[in-house]
Amino acid sequence: MQHPKRKKKPESYSERAYRRLVSGTGLVSTKVCVEETDLHILAGSDVTVQAMDLILQYRTQLQNYIVKNPHFCASLDPVSTDNIAPPLIRDMLTAGEAAGVGPMAAVAGTIAEYVGRGLMETGHKEVMVENGGDIFLLRQHDCTVAIFAGESPLSCRVGLRIQSAQMPIGICTSSGTVGHSLSMGEADSVTVLSRSTPLADAAATRLGNEVGHGAEAGIADALAVAGEIPGIIGVVVVCGERMGAYGDVELVGVNLQEDSYNDR
Repeated sequence: MQHPKRKKKPESYSERAYRRLVSGTGLVSTKVCVEETDLHILAGSDVTVQAMDLILQYRTQLQNYIVKNPHFCASLDPVSTDNIAPPLIRDMLTAGEAAGVGPMAAVAGTIAEYVGRGLMETGHKEVMVENGGDIFLLRQHDCTVAIFAGESPLSCRVGLRIQSAQMPIGICTSSGTVGHSLSMGEADSVTVLSRSTPLADAAATRLGNEVGHGAEAGIADALAVAGEIPGIIGVVVVCGERMGAYGDVELVGVNLQEDSYNDR
């Protein structure tokens, strides 16, 4: 299969400069990197040691499973459920099957959620874990999360209002023009909300693949497919100057210079 040519990704993504736009959370910021896993975490205190332990635990599970099941890593199509696999692997398999993509399409969102839930188990009542644009979010009040859409004029101008009753929630974004993840589409961003962060990640990849040439038709195609994936709360697709939404989403305006993730 020949992949479509992709635009050069903006430096703001390469340097993850969007992380500097986080403001007004009242939480402590921690950054933890282990090989490909690069997490930005907000919690009530510095969680470097706890997060490192969790990342190593879950990366080891993933790496050991891939050694024994190399098709798990290589497949772009859903892989059959493995009832004896670790829960992290089963969640990736389930998410891939629901979204119609390979299980590795859910890896970033899965790591974000498992680290987030691991921190919750150690007593953190509020936590945000961001893994390359895929977010696991738990706050005790409403929040605004901006949509980063590369060079689109809508990038960081539009945000999602997340109600406290919706949390914990996964907020995952895929792009055909930004970042290193594999996408067959042309969308600047496809953002998916779901109670399952693995599903949100896998679904964002699937829906991003649906956005081909022609923004209006591509957005319509992606939103039509979104309605067929169980477990999705809402979707926002940005392609150039056009945007479309599906499901239970509340769109708000944000300030590009000031807000990426903000409590309001």
